[in-house]
Amino acid sequence: MALFAGQPKHPRPTVDLIIRRGGGVVLIRRRYPPPGWALPGGFVEIGESLEEAAVREGKEETGLKITLERQFHSYSDPARDPRRHTITTVFLADGKGKLQAADDAAAAGIFTRDDLPDPLAFDHARILDDYFEGKY
Repeated sequence: MALFAGQPKHPRPTVDLIIRRGGGVVLIRRRYPPPGWALPGGFVEIGESLEEAAVREGKEETGLKITLERQFHSYSDPARDPRRHTITTVFLADGKGKLQAADDAAAAGIFTRDDLPDPLAFDHARILDDYFEGKY
C-alpha cells in the first residue's frame, strides 16, 4: 500500500473515548500533529488490554477518573490517521473530577452536537456522528 510506504506491515491498535459529561462529550485540542480537536485516546502499549489503555489515555489527557461503560465500535479505515494505519476501539465512558488538559492535550472542553469545534482530527467527526445518531 503506497499510502504508508516504509511503515510496519500491521496496523497499530488505538483506543478512543467518548466521555459523556454535563450533557456533552469531552474533546481535547491536540498538542502535536495532526492538529485539531479529538476524542481523548491513543496507542495501546505492549502488555496492556484495550480497556487498560482507554482508562490510562483518558486520565492522562483529561485528568478525569475514567469509568468505562462499554465498547462503542471499532474503526479501521486505513486513512483514518494520516501518520500510519491504525485500528481504534472506541469506548463510552464516564469521567469524574476536574477536567484539565494534560499530556498530549493542549486544551480540553465539553461540547454538544450543536457546538463541536473545528477541525476535528482523524475520523472523529464520523465517530461522533455515529454516536449522536445512536448507531451501534
